[in-house]
Amino acid sequence: MQGIRFHPIVRMLAKIISLVFHPLFIPVYISWFLIYLNLIFPALNPWEKLLLVIRFAVMYTLFPLVTVLLAKGLGFIQSIYLKTQKDRIIPYVACGLYYFWMWYVLRNQPDTPEPLIQLTLAIFIASSLGLMANSYAKVSMHAIAVGVMAAFILLFAFSADTNIGFYISLAFLIAGVVCSARLVTADHHPFEIYLGFFIGVAGLLLAYFIV
Repeated sequence: MQGIRFHPIVRMLAKIISLVFHPLFIPVYISWFLIYLNLIFPALNPWEKLLLVIRFAVMYTLFPLVTVLLAKGLGFIQSIYLKTQKDRIIPYVACGLYYFWMWYVLRNQPDTPEPLIQLTLAIFIASSLGLMANSYAKVSMHAIAVGVMAAFILLFAFSADTNIGFYISLAFLIAGVVCSARLVTADHHPFEIYLGFFIGVAGLLLAYFIV
């Protein structure tokens, strides 16, 4: 939070939380939750499940990370931490292409469960909305990611065969902690956090009704 001085340990914890729940990792966490905890692919063997999680890691973590590193190496952005709105344009556009491709491939595979199609479409829509909002404010990408996560887990509960109340509480707890951490690190104003979370939720809701 701008203007408030936090203890160095608090700031360090906020940075660790921001790293552990970085937007590059949130889709992988959700895919792991779906594949291993809710078994939406009961017919897959352990190796096939691992490969699917790796696909998510490659498309949502590796490709965006390499894109940012290349953009920094070529001088297109000033920092890999994307501290300015200008720095975020190329990653937003590139990631939008990756996210669209992941959704397009999964939706054309007849054995893909609907929740996974909703998730991948939501990530693409939220990223696109984030790109548009980036013209007006440095929207928190962390907040967008946890917004998608919290809304997805909540809506997924209505179709889940088991009681996942614990995971709903955990998802909203993580969302609150991550958003608070972004304020503690003074990387965003409160409005940028709220707007990011709203964009994440809106992206998931749009994907839910489209699918």
